[in-house]
Amino acid sequence: MKDKIAVIGAGFMGPGIAQVFATAGHPVHLSNRSSGKLTTVIDQVRSNLTAMAEYDLIDATEIPQILSRISLTTDLAEACSNASVVIETITESRQLKQDLFVQLDRLCPPETILCSNTSVISITQIGEKAGHPERIVGTHFYQPPYLVPLVEVTRTEHTLPQHMDAVVELMTACGKVPVRVQKDVPGFIANRMQHALWREAFSLIDEGICDAEAVDIAVSNSFGIRLPVLGPVANADLVGLDLTLAIHDYVLPHLSVSPDPSTTLRSRVAEGQLGFKTKSGFLTWTDEQMAATRKQVTTHLLRMLSQLKSNAMPVKD
Repeated sequence: MKDKIAVIGAGFMGPGIAQVFATAGHPVHLSNRSSGKLTTVIDQVRSNLTAMAEYDLIDATEIPQILSRISLTTDLAEACSNASVVIETITESRQLKQDLFVQLDRLCPPETILCSNTSVISITQIGEKAGHPERIVGTHFYQPPYLVPLVEVTRTEHTLPQHMDAVVELMTACGKVPVRVQKDVPGFIANRMQHALWREAFSLIDEGICDAEAVDIAVSNSFGIRLPVLGPVANADLVGLDLTLAIHDYVLPHLSVSPDPSTTLRSRVAEGQLGFKTKSGFLTWTDEQMAATRKQVTTHLLRMLSQLKSNAMPVKD
């Protein structure tokens, strides 16, 4: 039997992360403080797996067995008992995470690796109150975690190399694509790049250069199409570093370097325009548009993964 994995938190990310490990054959204990969120976990994971089966990403006959590997509990000690790896997925609050890691550090033997799925908070800060910071590692999955391949594995100055190696090996064995983050910086790798893009996008709106809709049209119909096969580093090599340098010498002084959030973003939030939550943000949304957008994203990811799987299959003679 494969090692037991504990996932703490049944909110936005926890069920999908539990699904990843259960699909790879690991027994998983998913823990949440209150039982309310646990009641929908199995149905949620079943729905995810059914969609994946429709795109031949898993065999539909395996779904009952995968679901049987997921155990649910409100007892943190029960969840962590005999787990080789514990992954925290609770609310993005430094204080709450610090308090949880103190508990995990007390409950788990020293050989258990403790991981945080935080998307931006320093792993060092999260573990600074724990007694064994050498076994604390960042494991940032992207939403939805059962479809997006990337996991950012972040070490701190205290993390033992063998623990980081073990987590990278685990993620690889589960079909994920781990990248090593060698310095613990806020936002790690992908979110730093993503929010640099968002800062410039929102700045264009703030300055009246274009409207919000034009921003998304421009991205979706230009470099966004290339990104799955041509990242920024390879793209720079492709066009030539001399040209890249010349462009940067000219354009970088004109880009936003503001350390403060967008004025439009701040005003929208102050006005209670929060996006999908209120049907109005930078754009306005109907129920039908929101449902269609969510479905479009999921379908796009399923198709991409299905195509990648087909491309990776050996060609028969």
